[in-house]
Amino acid sequence: MPAIGVFDSGVGGLSVLKALQDVLPFETFIYVSDAGYAPYGERDVAHVLTRSQAIAHYLRDVRHAKALVVACNTATAAAIADLRLRYPALPIIGIEPALKPAAALSKTGRIGVMATRSTLESEKFKGLLASQPANIAFITQACDGLAAAIEQGDQKRIQSLCTRYTQAMGPFGNEKGHIDTLVLGCTHYAFATETITDLIGPGIQLLEGGVPVARRTRALLEEIGSVNTAVAHPPRTHSCTLELLTTGAGEPLQNAAYRWLNEKTPVQQIDTATGS
Repeated sequence: MPAIGVFDSGVGGLSVLKALQDVLPFETFIYVSDAGYAPYGERDVAHVLTRSQAIAHYLRDVRHAKALVVACNTATAAAIADLRLRYPALPIIGIEPALKPAAALSKTGRIGVMATRSTLESEKFKGLLASQPANIAFITQACDGLAAAIEQGDQKRIQSLCTRYTQAMGPFGNEKGHIDTLVLGCTHYAFATETITDLIGPGIQLLEGGVPVARRTRALLEEIGSVNTAVAHPPRTHSCTLELLTTGAGEPLQNAAYRWLNEKTPVQQIDTATGS
């Protein structure tokens, strides 16, 4: 059965892949890290759009993926509308900051949003923000360098940047005027939740988008009768078929997949310009 294609600028989308594996335990996945052209979050929209188009072409036209998951907030904001126009018959699922769920959960009416600069400046995010209840205050924080630090596994820099950005957002807590809910608007940041929680306190609600994306992917595949339910092996111990591909160096993806998913799948380098 054809695979589900998943891509991100680097290793952050592994947080979405993990959720997809849990919700769709018998599927085959192809994960592409576009590390050779990263970071997306601090690049212009044209760059992100061009790269998203190249990877979508590779996954759909070369590898014949049955669905495409854009596991990157920045790429979703910049490119998903274009990709859906290019591939109208292909289920394409994007990810966006969980503002609506956060608004429903918050008691103080103050919600923090950590994201890349490109995501926060995108028209898609601005539209999403404008659609939220007027009585909710969203405190947005561009986290320059944080995705790259997570990509590199640089714990000292992750700690430093998370400290700087959470302090810049204002007080966290459950009292009036405090931020009681924090949205992680970049898939990379899911791998820094322990550090962030230590900084803002355990009582703060932390939201990221992997599970909703996985559930939406399953729902769309069920609509077209394309979910693989054949029990070819026992329910998941993360043993489903997986390909890990990158346009850059393989070591960061290999290390991250082992560290975060306990995956030992070898990483292959690809050239999306030639589809090889």
